[in-house]
Amino acid sequence: MNTHSFKPLTHPAIWHAITDRRMGNLARHTGDDPRCVSQNRRQLARLFLPKRVPIVWMDQVHGNRVVLVNRLPKRPPACDALITRTPHLALAVMVADCVPILFFDPDRLAVGVAHAGWRGTLASIAAKTVQSMSQAFGSDPASIRVGIGPAIGGECYEVDEAVAAPWREQLGERYLKQTTADHWHLDLPGANTDQLIAAGVKAENIERINICTHCDERFYSYRRGQERGRFAGVIALKRP
Repeated sequence: MNTHSFKPLTHPAIWHAITDRRMGNLARHTGDDPRCVSQNRRQLARLFLPKRVPIVWMDQVHGNRVVLVNRLPKRPPACDALITRTPHLALAVMVADCVPILFFDPDRLAVGVAHAGWRGTLASIAAKTVQSMSQAFGSDPASIRVGIGPAIGGECYEVDEAVAAPWREQLGERYLKQTTADHWHLDLPGANTDQLIAAGVKAENIERINICTHCDERFYSYRRGQERGRFAGVIALKRP
């Protein structure tokens, strides 16, 4: 199986998975043959989901917009997080260094996904997803379980002053480690973990796959050589 999973999300009410490059590129916007991408997406659905369970993909825009979906939209919504309580409707997030985050509330039977790059993380996309689940479904953040997938690690994600400056202004030096006069390493997975805890998610309900996409060639990494591929995190509710 070309997927990875999280213990907190292992539950009879849902399916979930993180793919790797063995599943192939799942993104249509990176210049690959659209027919190959469609074939890879069909393979994902065939291996992971029952027949006729559609997958909602996002037009990821590096922001903090969260969209509630109840059915398969005509086109991917421009956003960086999706939430739903609709069974047999899978949600997907695509990444190649950014942080993929999966959410599950076993009390309210709700799921979500989020895409957290440096802009989205700074704009609190993870916390906004928790807040949106609370507002839309009555979710208690303390009940929400979260899986943080493979992403570029804090020892590999080098940024310049243009990126470091807004981080320093908003969050101080906590997630920055200076490497040269004008470059820093930025810890996106750590920042998102702390953001989720600050939003009320219990630390014991968060599992982080501590794999750096830049270092581990099982996963696509844009920083490793501007790779065109994207892997995905997917989650869906089963029917009661």
